[in-house]
Amino acid sequence: MSDWLGPTEWEALALSTKVALWSVSVSLGPAIAIAWVLARHDFPGRGLLNALVHLPLVMPPVVTGYLLLIALGTQGPVGGFLSDSFGITFAFQWTGAVVAAAVMGFPLMVRAIRLSIEAVDPRLEEAARTLGANGVLVFATVTLPQILPGLIAGAVLSFAKGLGEFGATITFVSNIPGETRTLSIAIHSLLQTPQGDAAAIRLTLVAIALSVAALLVSEVMARRAGNRIRGMAS
Repeated sequence: MSDWLGPTEWEALALSTKVALWSVSVSLGPAIAIAWVLARHDFPGRGLLNALVHLPLVMPPVVTGYLLLIALGTQGPVGGFLSDSFGITFAFQWTGAVVAAAVMGFPLMVRAIRLSIEAVDPRLEEAARTLGANGVLVFATVTLPQILPGLIAGAVLSFAKGLGEFGATITFVSNIPGETRTLSIAIHSLLQTPQGDAAAIRLTLVAIALSVAALLVSEVMARRAGNRIRGMAS
């Protein structure tokens, strides 16, 4: 396969994989926390929070990328502060591609985890509390094993979304070879280039293979987790 893909194509593939993995890593903790809040608590503004979480799913990705550029660009309120105070920049950097992928995949992760939490019988958690377990211990020993299949599914969906993200990424970090040119952006660039169709087809096949592999791994891991949970219950 090393001869099948050129150096720039391998570069785009490696960058996309790195971006997708980092996006899942940085968003998993907040996704679990927000899913827990939405599933287990009723409070004023809950509907607004739910809407904000899912907003990237319904907004055009270019709009999401533009909002990220406004907020996290070097002239933006957050991006300017981070740049001036800590030398951290996201716009036109691969780390910005991570942010864009994380934002776009976040709703998918939250929804999958939230549905899993809602399926857990609250009486099991309450029983653990009556035995003296605190909230963290209840979550770690009772809730987390039960929601593991949904957590895996959400992480894989977010990874697949990050792997194929285009609109928000190119708007926020542009198309810089070796820095922000991810798999999808590379395919788009090749389609604009004479004689680039063959390379675009190769990258498209790679993207399809990676997506299918991610879904198969998710299915196997979720099934194993579900079997383990049923084994513990029986």
